[in-house]
Amino acid sequence: MSLLVVGLNHTTAPVAVRERVAFAPEQVPEALQRACAAGGAAEVVILSTCNRTELIASTGAGLVAEERLVDWFAGSHHVARADVEQCLYRLRDADAVRHLIEVACGLDSMVIGEPQIFGQIKSAYATARHAGSVGPELARALSHVFAVAKQVRSETAIGENPVSVAFAAVKLARHIFTDLGSTTALLIGAGETIELVARHLTEAGVSRLIVANRTLARAEQVTARCGGEAILLSEIPASLARADIVISSTASQLPIIGKGTVEQAIRQRRHRPIFMVDIAVPRDIEPQVGELSDVYLYSVDDLEQIIDDNRRAREGEAQRAASIVAAGVEAWLRGCRSLDAVGTLRDYRARGEQLRDGELERALRQLRGGADAEQLLAQLARNLTNKLMHAPTVQLRRAAAEGRGELIDWSRRLFGLDAQAGEDGGEES
Repeated sequence: MSLLVVGLNHTTAPVAVRERVAFAPEQVPEALQRACAAGGAAEVVILSTCNRTELIASTGAGLVAEERLVDWFAGSHHVARADVEQCLYRLRDADAVRHLIEVACGLDSMVIGEPQIFGQIKSAYATARHAGSVGPELARALSHVFAVAKQVRSETAIGENPVSVAFAAVKLARHIFTDLGSTTALLIGAGETIELVARHLTEAGVSRLIVANRTLARAEQVTARCGGEAILLSEIPASLARADIVISSTASQLPIIGKGTVEQAIRQRRHRPIFMVDIAVPRDIEPQVGELSDVYLYSVDDLEQIIDDNRRAREGEAQRAASIVAAGVEAWLRGCRSLDAVGTLRDYRARGEQLRDGELERALRQLRGGADAEQLLAQLARNLTNKLMHAPTVQLRRAAAEGRGELIDWSRRLFGLDAQAGEDGGEES
């Protein structure tokens, strides 16, 4: 089997493409089953965030399985394959492991070192295990990925001074409003990103928070930690006029705020500006909202400049992390090579034991018939040695006849003949 990653992210696809192929959390379990049933993969994990959608799979080594998986990926979202083909990356084996480690430790994130992605990939793995789409191949690979990612976090400072998309959004708000202490912020959603936004805004001194969510209880959990007012999504039109800052991050498949709703809010605000950041993929705020006067609308891609500043600040730690990643990939390859030898060693041992048992049974029958024990032991040893050496002898003679000297050299190392010659030489001197 072969490890394969097929996907697209913020560096290969704009948000307009990413939102078309994103999986909502409730869609993932069924999608995992359908991906396996499509015939492209024996095991699958789906990682879908605002910055990436990736299929992590254990497949056959050929291109057929890979092409089937790509066909399913496009078809599952009713998207023409040609529309996503140019944005896709396909990574196998060592390249796939290197990519997954870089993703898990935040090296491949829009914000280098951001911690949320590690939890997201672990959650994706847990969902796939629960859905029954993870077997021994992905379990082994992802366990190794998690271990190396933790090592990067513990041995470098890449995660210090936390910076995330949430932080970047708040930093941008501080450029728009010199005094956040006089502003009201409406946060839409109640996931990890919005919780981070709420914390950063509170630390920045925002005077009032409003958290809107599909379920009131979840919104209240956020306001319980950070303060503020919890409302339902249906109450947004009535509350929007109060908001100077709107930051949205939900898993909704359809926009939550339309152009008409914002127009009405602007009129009620007497054209005082609203700063809006849409972190969600698919987008929560209709792009046409950005055409309105007195509205400053930013998408997740617009945070790139702030994120670039962070990337430069963490370059040194990223280089240190890269060396740990490289060592982690090499360790994984050594493990794979060891596993490749297991089957051969098992078969070779079984063959030796079969020959041993056959010779032993023959010797016991002769012994019960009254044959001389000393002669039987000598014959058993001779017969077993000849049978164990027969196949290697034939192959070495063939290698010599074909001029394959490297095989003969490897055989001397395999059978320990060079070491034995050294030991013998030491005794003679």
